Amino acid sequence: MTNIEVISMGCRLNAYESEVMRQHATEAHPDKAITIINTCAVTSEAERQARQMIRRARKERPDAQIIVTGCASQINPQRYAAMPEVDIVLGNEEKMSPQAFDVHEERVRVNDIMELKETALHMVDAYAEHTRAFVQIQNGCNHRCTFCIIPYGRGNSRSVAMGEIVQQVRALVERGYKEVVFTGVDISAYGEDLPNHPTLGTLVKRVLKAIPELPRLRLSSIDAVEVDDALYDAIGSEERLLPYMHISLQAGDDMILKRMKRRHSRADAIAFCERVRALRPDMIFGADLIAGFPTETDAMFANSLALIEEIGLPYLHVFPYSEREGTPAAKMPQVAGDIRRERARVLREAGSRVLDGFLDQKIGTSMQVLVEQHGRGHCQQFADVCVPESAMVGSIVDLTCIGREGMALIGQMHNE
Repeated sequence: MTNIEVISMGCRLNAYESEVMRQHATEAHPDKAITIINTCAVTSEAERQARQMIRRARKERPDAQIIVTGCASQINPQRYAAMPEVDIVLGNEEKMSPQAFDVHEERVRVNDIMELKETALHMVDAYAEHTRAFVQIQNGCNHRCTFCIIPYGRGNSRSVAMGEIVQQVRALVERGYKEVVFTGVDISAYGEDLPNHPTLGTLVKRVLKAIPELPRLRLSSIDAVEVDDALYDAIGSEERLLPYMHISLQAGDDMILKRMKRRHSRADAIAFCERVRALRPDMIFGADLIAGFPTETDAMFANSLALIEEIGLPYLHVFPYSEREGTPAAKMPQVAGDIRRERARVLREAGSRVLDGFLDQKIGTSMQVLVEQHGRGHCQQFADVCVPESAMVGSIVDLTCIGREGMALIGQMHNE
């Protein structure tokens, strides 16, 4: 059993970076007990959970060196350095360096993230507990949504060169990975900072053409108004680009979207989903939604609620709005906490109803399922599937959906 424990909180990019750190720490100190906590700072609640996790980690592994990194430590390093449980605090740049785990005199190593102009691709040999592989194609964000502190933890948008990404994906496929997920903070902005300004769609098409043996490519959260024509073309023509998209929606009311400083309108979101479904009828969408954003009235909330059914959003990440110190939204008139929580519950229930309908429609159809652990996997549209015991972990199997078990589909081999 490895002495290196990595606790990843928050986004998929953190999951990718956690594997890089696991690899670096294992190479530097294979026999040393180390706990790395890769924090999130998207909400005040996320920071509270990070501090709780740090205290728990010290109790569970009292002799381990505790390293705290991620967006929370980047934004407020001294807060975490002041915790007696913490040995080292690393910034988001520093944590990705192999030298981060060497012996240093400095207990806190956090640079100004805004000074970074590029991002490096870090090769990951294996992903612990994952059969899909994450590849970071971009980091940072150039936008300043009023509720979001993440640009101050990640810096401005920086893209990885296409050739490096192709090399990484090819290496992962050669190691047996059947599905690759492109991840980043704002992957829709991919290429804006690179020579000749390639786009996300350009990258997708190049990777799929260069690596025909890659069975499945999935995208993490995208911004619908930044989708380029090449990506629309790939959606309609590339079956290996999986029919599931998670869109950064946040709200379904135009005034709230404006106060969030989002770049899309309600109509934009509807038009995007209609265009994509016209190209790919089996496409399924997920979305992020914030409940109880400052100034949100009952009527504004009703617009967001109605959009779940109107678009058809079976997979939702719903967050009751959480004030984040240092953001413009924290200074706006706030919605009462109990109203935020109730609205979040109602949004989740609406999403569950749409999910019920989608899962029922899958019964009797064929599915290709990536087996991610013994007896479980995900189909192309990201639905959870119970797979036959005989299905090998890491393989893609053709199954018939014969029913449901809660929110999971039940798959059967075609010849059974």
